[in-house]
Amino acid sequence: MTTATATTPDTAGDADDEGALLLRVLSALLREDVAGLRTRTTPLVRPGGRWLRLPADGAAPALLLPVTGDGYQSTDAARLPLLVREADGARLDTLGAALGALRAHADPVDHGGHDAFAEECHQTLATLRLHTRTRHTVEAALTARHGADPAHWTGPAASLAYDTLAARLDHPVYPTSRGRSGLTEEQLRSYAPEFHPRFALRWLALPREAVDVAGAPGALAGCLPTAAAVGLEHLDASHFVLPVHPLSTGTPLVQALRDRGLTERAVLAERPYLDAVPTLSMRTVAVADDPLLHLKLPLATATLGLRNRRTIKPRTLVDGAAAQHLLDQVLAREPRFAGRILQADETVYAHAGHEMLAVLCRRYPAGLDDSCVVPLAALLAPAPGGGSVLDHLADRFHGGDPLALLDAVLALLLDWQATLFGYGIALESHQQNVSVALDRPDGGPTRLRLLFKDNDAPRLHPGRMRERLGDATPGLADFDDPRIFTYDEAALAAVFTTITVHLCAASYAFGLARTGRAPLPRLLDLIRDRLTEAADRQGTAPGTPGAVLRARVLEAPTLPVKAMVSAGTLLSKERSGAADINKYYTEGPNYLLPGGDPR
Repeated sequence: MTTATATTPDTAGDADDEGALLLRVLSALLREDVAGLRTRTTPLVRPGGRWLRLPADGAAPALLLPVTGDGYQSTDAARLPLLVREADGARLDTLGAALGALRAHADPVDHGGHDAFAEECHQTLATLRLHTRTRHTVEAALTARHGADPAHWTGPAASLAYDTLAARLDHPVYPTSRGRSGLTEEQLRSYAPEFHPRFALRWLALPREAVDVAGAPGALAGCLPTAAAVGLEHLDASHFVLPVHPLSTGTPLVQALRDRGLTERAVLAERPYLDAVPTLSMRTVAVADDPLLHLKLPLATATLGLRNRRTIKPRTLVDGAAAQHLLDQVLAREPRFAGRILQADETVYAHAGHEMLAVLCRRYPAGLDDSCVVPLAALLAPAPGGGSVLDHLADRFHGGDPLALLDAVLALLLDWQATLFGYGIALESHQQNVSVALDRPDGGPTRLRLLFKDNDAPRLHPGRMRERLGDATPGLADFDDPRIFTYDEAALAAVFTTITVHLCAASYAFGLARTGRAPLPRLLDLIRDRLTEAADRQGTAPGTPGAVLRARVLEAPTLPVKAMVSAGTLLSKERSGAADINKYYTEGPNYLLPGGDPR
């Protein structure tokens, strides 16, 4: 399968895309100390600014990396004129040249990972160029369908338009987030959320005894069709049908059926059925005629790293349902969050014991028809007609003050997440998995709620949970992945910090400051104040969860930072030692310490 490629010659816009991507890539590699960019370099001050010198290593020549102060998860970031070869002053200002030079400094055992990352970067560059060429066309289609002002895109169907804008925005940390391995331009246009397409699903009939079903009796029947409905009437009594993403037919599906010994008994319906629209995660699609119902389907591709495959391991379905039950228990004990924290129902699913033969039927709560339901990942995205999504929402719901709206979001988010921390729970609820729902019931004051989904990989501290939940505390038998449980306060705080603080709070402070919307110290003060208030509610005495948050987040000299490129692509699991590639850390500066601008 070929990767997406640009269909026009390089233009000034193409060059800008490559330069911006290379800056992000070099900054990420510096943050993760790839090839010793942090620990093996010597700082230099030259006309024009600061540089880091990576010494020659055998045949690998010495390199010079110009840097500038960053402060967000890394002390420094790369800057122009990008990477320079010291011997002749040559600027290595293309992806191929820069990544090749750094590969020469890496351990030979890691060269395969560097080659894979280079391919990931080139695929992402092609996607960036595609996004640049299609931006105005896509925005015109969104406004024609949903209206000119994003602040009036209300209801579950219109929420998918925010996903489209978010899909065209870079991840706060991972430099090649817009890339999806192995997909052609035609496939991206047909199935990726940044193009807001609509397509019909395929359906696979499997013997009923081969399929494990979970959820309330009859719940799955309310989500999925019968075999007869997809044109397989003769299998209606004996077979169960699972939805299949169109990109997963062919070799991935054939291999999965072979692995499970189902080749001779499975039937792929010839007729596509049920129109769907992709969400930000791409593998999850909303049913076009019932947009409160989202179907999470396996995809044979990867995002955010070569090893971050978009399949669905059956154990994650079990763990997602268990996590939902756990959060329901907390909500029942914390009435002040009633009606303010919402959860999608993720207890209904089916699988045939293989990561390519599974479906999660995610059902969103009712009562969202008049709400703008916006994933946090879309808040800083450029909106059609100018400004950001945050600006438009602030104009409608918060008197035109985007910082006041952000403050309201963070106050609720940090309070809820700190409360969960007090129970020994830290969620992987990043920007894609948390949405803000805004409306004005009966024309009254603005109501702000947070909607959570996809909580299948939390960190849970049994001791903390037992203190608060007693006999209702879940155990190993309730979850399928033993890595979920930890007695290590540092491990719990690391998830809280890297997900809630870095991605769902600080990314907005640094993003808004970068565009000159507000001084960075003021924005960081806001986060520090809201987190301090939230931590204090969890106790101030030594050993309390609030004191742990103070010590490990607010007052820590450094903060954990995800090393996503290293664990996801550059290093094998044997080399990194990561039990979970999404919980593999380095460290960076603590921008929450008092003292002003960390840059």
